[in-house]
Amino acid sequence: MEIDRADGRTANQLRPLSCSRNTLHRAHGSASWSQGDTKVLAAVYGPKAGTKKNENPEKPCFEVIWKPKSGQIGKLEKEYEMILKRTVQSICILTVNQNTTTSIIIQVVHDDGAVSFDDYVFQYSVFISLLPCAINAACAALVDAGIPMKHLAVAICCCLAESGYVILDPTKLEEQKMKAFAYLVFPNSILSVLPEGSSLVEGEPMEHGIITSVTHGAMSVDDYFHCLDRGRAASAKLSDFLRRNLQSQLPSHSSKAG
Repeated sequence: MEIDRADGRTANQLRPLSCSRNTLHRAHGSASWSQGDTKVLAAVYGPKAGTKKNENPEKPCFEVIWKPKSGQIGKLEKEYEMILKRTVQSICILTVNQNTTTSIIIQVVHDDGAVSFDDYVFQYSVFISLLPCAINAACAALVDAGIPMKHLAVAICCCLAESGYVILDPTKLEEQKMKAFAYLVFPNSILSVLPEGSSLVEGEPMEHGIITSVTHGAMSVDDYFHCLDRGRAASAKLSDFLRRNLQSQLPSHSSKAG
């Protein structure tokens, strides 16, 4: 089934991508990530000695601080912080930099709009395209900071319409017509751009695995697996873009550490 989108994209087509690293000189690592009119800036500070309260001192600690474009942080932003923290913990090597804390600051520069979304349990304002951009920006910033990682990760948003069709990377107008969506984070097995000390975990099925999956709204199992297939296919394009971008911008963390 062919879907007509207002901006002329196909159902599987992403908005234009842009990524820049080393955008903040006082941070140990930083990156900006844009998809269409959505832009997020990520800054990494650390690792610094000591862990936060209730964290395991035998492992590195990661904290995520979400800063909206305007206004106060709310319930949704707190959820984003938790999802991003768990994603970072999944892709970073946790056997080095024990008893340290690395802070990841997410600053929303521009969002493509918010919609009111009813998932039949509660209703709140959703910034659908922000979280995938934030995850992609954070991953690039971690590389810029030289944080040891098992692998890179790329994030995508899949939306499900009432009629059952799936689109990727929605705009504000498209979000308003969707009944459910899924945030999906996939691993990138490219090793050539990872910081020194990074490595694959033996036996980890990276090419077909999934790191993070979060859904909102009414979605059947078949619909979810449809989103998963579409998202995995799109992640290959995201991975290729990220790889080429990181290779074209050599790591600069050696001059910023300390």
